[in-house]
Amino acid sequence: MKALIIEDSRTSAALVAQQFERMGIETLIAHNGKDGIELFQRHRPQLVLLDVIMPEIDGFEVAQQIRRIEKPGEWTPIIFLSARDKDADLERGIIAGGDDYLRKPVSEVVLAAKVRAMQRILSMRNSLVALTTRLDEMNRDLVRLSTVDALTGIANRRRFDEVLYKEWRRAMRRQYPISLVMCDIDFFKQYNDAQGHQAGDECIRSVARSIEETLKRPGDLVARYGGEEFAAILPDTDFDGAQIVAESVRSAVAELGIPHGRSSVASRVTLSVGAATMVPARGVPATGERLVEAADKALYAAKSAGRNRVIVTQL
Repeated sequence: MKALIIEDSRTSAALVAQQFERMGIETLIAHNGKDGIELFQRHRPQLVLLDVIMPEIDGFEVAQQIRRIEKPGEWTPIIFLSARDKDADLERGIIAGGDDYLRKPVSEVVLAAKVRAMQRILSMRNSLVALTTRLDEMNRDLVRLSTVDALTGIANRRRFDEVLYKEWRRAMRRQYPISLVMCDIDFFKQYNDAQGHQAGDECIRSVARSIEETLKRPGDLVARYGGEEFAAILPDTDFDGAQIVAESVRSAVAELGIPHGRSSVASRVTLSVGAATMVPARGVPATGERLVEAADKALYAAKSAGRNRVIVTQL
């Protein structure tokens, strides 16, 4: 443990330093408030003993400055040293940021007891901070896991709904277009039946990676919508942009070259893609449901037209 003594009386400071040394505590000494604050900033001691009455800056002001220097979550025990023992002085010290009060001359027995008490409090506090930090990390992990599809690693339906709601409202406020792309693996049931579930899962993962890599902008989101179906939210994207992205997604999956002997449209895995674009009208429900319905209808039209194709609609 490292302790900082801020005491203008050199005799008193030396006495307390000797007592600390007998306890095995490293000691720093400052004889005025300004030097004490500088030493605190430089060395960050685990304990501060602070004289109340000092020239220029008194102990109460030094305590307040130390508290301002500390980062959020940090805490350094401050024990005031004073010949005064009135209740008002104790109260003022606690308000200024102190944690305890010692009357001068300092009793080594009392000082040792105070130090042990502060060490226990500091140890318990550090343990609590570590536990809180770990719990925060676990909570962040849980939130992340709750929005990620376990099979593919991309966003899940919950995350899709959250982002669509947010982007729909933003597009409504700014009056810019938003597009939604819906994709479905053609004849996936037949592929799964022929190749087995393990190969089917790997196919879904490969398609998900391909779609995700095709979407270049940080603001775009691809999600597993359900089963072998995927959806991509494209903020600030008009009809022409949606058509380019949708065709790029379809081509990228076809270029994977995953063999599909049960497909009636190609010898490899392909996608049917539907997309919809609109500028949300102010005052309509901010859910994006209309956009989802339009993209889903476009996907159905792409399937009905022969699959392995793109159909885009504008509302």
